[in-house]
Amino acid sequence: MKQKSIEMLVQGASSLGITLEMFHVEHFQKFYSLLLKWNQKMNLTAITEEEEVVIKHFLDSLSVIKSGKIKGGEKVIDIGTGAGFPGIPLKIVFPEIRLTLLEASKKKVNFLNFLSQVLLFEGIEVIHGRAEELGKVERFREKFDIATARAVAPLNILLEYAVPFVRVGGHFIAMKGRDIEEVYQCKNALEELKCEIEDVIEVRLPFSDILHHLIVVKKVDVLPSKYPRREKAIRTKPL
Repeated sequence: MKQKSIEMLVQGASSLGITLEMFHVEHFQKFYSLLLKWNQKMNLTAITEEEEVVIKHFLDSLSVIKSGKIKGGEKVIDIGTGAGFPGIPLKIVFPEIRLTLLEASKKKVNFLNFLSQVLLFEGIEVIHGRAEELGKVERFREKFDIATARAVAPLNILLEYAVPFVRVGGHFIAMKGRDIEEVYQCKNALEELKCEIEDVIEVRLPFSDILHHLIVVKKVDVLPSKYPRREKAIRTKPL
């Protein structure tokens, strides 16, 4: 990474309340290098220009800390993590979190496993699977302090994928765009899945005009056993 991009990363993180040390920067540099290399043989991301990656992947991922829920030591699952966003940047900055990366693409899982080995991560697990299936498995169901997702699905659909992983009293942090009208259209999903919206946080990404929102959802009771439903039902008959 060029010096300008490094300065953007450090200054942008600072504006989010994060102090990056040199070893953090080195991890981000390795991440970027491997992202580019693997992207030549598989579709990891359409965003490859250095400064864009810093803003739209690294800083965007780190913006999750604006939720106030990640302080280090939490058990976190990143659902549909893709190339590792937001999970890997959060793990770089908060190495104490116990991170599970859930991804349905085997090729991306291979990349994430290799990346974890190169960055010498401890306390990280990469799982190949689908959320609607693993959300019913005892080892994962209601076992996490925090679930994150950067997917583009509507919030009422994301809730059914993510909330089954969250323990009672834990949180799901949905990373959404500028328009959050869907927040007001998921009352039934919230009631059915025993959760409530605790906060909606506006995030302006540094060095850009991009406005995002973090939807912080709290799990308030044990989830009924019928959830999550099968993927077709979730998609065609959303709560």
